[in-house]
Amino acid sequence: MREDGRPPQRLLVEPLPEQAAEDAALMSTLADLVNAVYADSEKGLWREGAARTSAAELAEFTRAGQIAVARLDGRAVGCVRVQRLSDELGEFGMLAAAPEHRGIGAGRELVRFAEERARAEGRRVMQLELLTPQTWSHPSKEFLADWYGRLGYRMVSVGDVAESYPALAPLLATACDFRVYHKSLA
Repeated sequence: MREDGRPPQRLLVEPLPEQAAEDAALMSTLADLVNAVYADSEKGLWREGAARTSAAELAEFTRAGQIAVARLDGRAVGCVRVQRLSDELGEFGMLAAAPEHRGIGAGRELVRFAEERARAEGRRVMQLELLTPQTWSHPSKEFLADWYGRLGYRMVSVGDVAESYPALAPLLATACDFRVYHKSLA
């Protein structure tokens, strides 16, 4: 029991069913969560007004079966996108945990879910991409690089945002690369 006499909170991570894409309120809630988390953790990387995602994009990913949500006592407190890149390679991205619930393991559980799902689908390697500024050190990005390292991810390459994501490059406020990390799921 908690100090207030209520039972302990329970964190549950589960994939969103495809029909959840039609729940406009949920898609907006998740888009707001992702955009708020990324606005904070990527401060200085994007031009004013740039948003990481939209409710429409999240609905598209949900219809494709790519979104999982972390719920605490039934409330969405995090999400992640999990996708198949090839027969061997899975990827997770758009990882977000509500700031007011940090420290309860939502991020770690979302990554664990993504890895288990990819493994169950026969993927042998999990990938993630981390946007990083080219000429300066971003505290949130350094924290994430260390955190992913503790989870077993190793940087395998560095990509050019303008080359790989040409639509995103004009939205950047500073020159950035993306670091590609892999973890063996075998």
